[in-house]
Amino acid sequence: MKSFRCPVELALQEGGERSRTGVYPARPTKPENEIMKRAWTLLMIVGTILLLNSAATADWNPGDGHKMHFPQLPDPDGWDVNFMEPKVLADDWGCTETGPVRNIHFWFSSMLDMPFVLEQIHVSIHDDDRSDPAIPSRPGDLLWERDFFPGEFVYRPDGTGDQGWLDPNTGFFQPSDHFQTWQANITDIPDPFIQQVGTIYWLDLSVVAFGTGELGFAELGWKTSLQHWEDDAVWSDFGGASGWQELLDPITGESLDMAFVIAPEPGTIIMLAGVGLMGLAAFVRCRSKRKA
Repeated sequence: MKSFRCPVELALQEGGERSRTGVYPARPTKPENEIMKRAWTLLMIVGTILLLNSAATADWNPGDGHKMHFPQLPDPDGWDVNFMEPKVLADDWGCTETGPVRNIHFWFSSMLDMPFVLEQIHVSIHDDDRSDPAIPSRPGDLLWERDFFPGEFVYRPDGTGDQGWLDPNTGFFQPSDHFQTWQANITDIPDPFIQQVGTIYWLDLSVVAFGTGELGFAELGWKTSLQHWEDDAVWSDFGGASGWQELLDPITGESLDMAFVIAPEPGTIIMLAGVGLMGLAAFVRCRSKRKA
């Protein structure tokens, strides 16, 4: 009977010259059970790394990748602008990498830090309307939209600061309103929008939430950013092009931009871990087949 030699095993075996029969002469090795034990240990380690990195992609942290001009990070002492449905807020971004928009992250807070449950996030992407040179740019034609529900997004605490509340529709604002910042993460979006490098787009957000405290009431606001790019963020009660109005600081009158980032797909470390996992699995299968 012809000897069976697993290709993965041959690649891992040390030294030896090929004989006329096509089988490498065996060198002294550790006992079979020790080899299998180490292989399974490595398999479990790589699998754990893969799972942990996959879970970590739900969050975004400074230094992680992005597919826009630059991440617009939250201002810890800025404003949170009411974006409860039917109010819509929007801000623009410049695409730096052609491809799918699968991962969207943004920061928000709850008015007075009231406890809440986020029930729905409406996301739409528009082109950049600069048709009227007398006014700043604003969201133009609708390019893509989707509603996301629990299970399709996650959110987590992400810092604190002395933050104010702003409702642009009523003009109401209150400095030192709350302290907790939250990060919302929408990842692995199916049928995503495909952005094109060098193009400016607008991200529109509106949310539905309810309070879980004694009052059963909560209002959420999209957090303003430390960074500014291109034109001001805008708001509308209807989302129509004719209704967009600039977002300005209610005290200083300065421009406001929103805190968000368009992130790339999972990094190469996860793909490499997956390749290693498949290689080790093939090795174990080959060893098992040989023993059988």
